Amino acid sequence: MKEVNVIVLGDTHMPRMAKQLPKRLICELKTANLIIHVGDWQTREVYEQLKEFAPVKGVYGNVDEPFFHDHFQATLMLNLAGHRIGVTHGHGKGKTTEKRALEKFSDQDVELILFGHSHIPLHKEYEGRVIFNPGSPTDKRRQSHYSFGKLTLFRNEPIQIEHIFFVDKKH
Repeated sequence: MKEVNVIVLGDTHMPRMAKQLPKRLICELKTANLIIHVGDWQTREVYEQLKEFAPVKGVYGNVDEPFFHDHFQATLMLNLAGHRIGVTHGHGKGKTTEKRALEKFSDQDVELILFGHSHIPLHKEYEGRVIFNPGSPTDKRRQSHYSFGKLTLFRNEPIQIEHIFFVDKKH
């Protein structure tokens, strides 16, 4: 049974927070079947770099240039190896980022919700759904590490979800 390897990232804020993708991220991108960006790419160049590695899906965030609003949506539903996955950035007014992400898919049958915006890595279960924020590979803010996510999917098996943490965005 073929596995699907997905790299999940967001809040890259490039080129303001980094001039290039971190080497640790590039190492994982080389094995990806799909890349999902949860928004705040900032510039089109990020998308152009990512699509050199694998097909790219994603959503726009609150600081993205018009290209992303023209080519991506605020939410995205994916069916990967039989798993229903919802994607959103998570920005908005009121509530926490986590609650806003959950609310976007409250009336949809999703197994996993991917979101960003807070730059805070998160992986937990909430009312039968898994919610996952990859953090940021380039703008860790008050976090101890930079991070992104990796999903390994097989049909009829639970999704394997992990954070990849690293300390130097240049290496």
